[in-house]
Amino acid sequence: MCTGRCSRFIAVALYPLALISIICNIVLFFPGGETKYAKDGHITEEVKYMGGLVGGGVMVLLPALYIHMTGKQACCGNRCGMLLSILFAAVGVAGALYSFAVAILGLQNGPLCRVLLIWSTPFKDSSYLSDKTWWGTCTEPKDIVQFHIGLFSTLLATSGLQIILCAIQMINGLFGCLCGSCIEKGVKAALFACHGHDLNPGLDTVHWIDHQPQTPTPKATTEDDWQCP
Repeated sequence: MCTGRCSRFIAVALYPLALISIICNIVLFFPGGETKYAKDGHITEEVKYMGGLVGGGVMVLLPALYIHMTGKQACCGNRCGMLLSILFAAVGVAGALYSFAVAILGLQNGPLCRVLLIWSTPFKDSSYLSDKTWWGTCTEPKDIVQFHIGLFSTLLATSGLQIILCAIQMINGLFGCLCGSCIEKGVKAALFACHGHDLNPGLDTVHWIDHQPQTPTPKATTEDDWQCP
């Protein structure tokens, strides 16, 4: 698989992950499906950090768009484009790491909920994740613990995948930057096979060593499009 196709695959995989992160973060603002808690400020602190919306969402979605466009440009596009894709992928890694860290904090500290008449985080520094008997401590919002664990766990999983994919793109972009685009190599190989012409390895253009008239070669965008006349 050439680096351009790998870039497209990574970008397509990042799109739904970024969308899931954004949706999870937005839903976390409405525990129990109600808006009154957000209006009253009774929202878990880690939700306000917007790790899924900003980190795993926008900071991953924008690099994914650029990586996708770079992958469409004749397999690898160009070396400069692949170099920029490394920088964009690094931004994606930073955003996903932020979302990952916020999700860990959210799971570790637990949700903000009402305990009798007081709003607090009763599960902070406790083992509530493995001990469900504590969950009944929260009386409001309804099923807040399950709601909290489910969405923050989803953010944790999606951001982990985003980190892996963006890191792979950084390596993939480095190969594309150093080795050049596979379209160049594929077209040169096809021309040599068809016409027997030598190629100057020090240049990016084709140099003919004979002077026999040749049939015009059709323009191709991929190696598979080249056909011997």
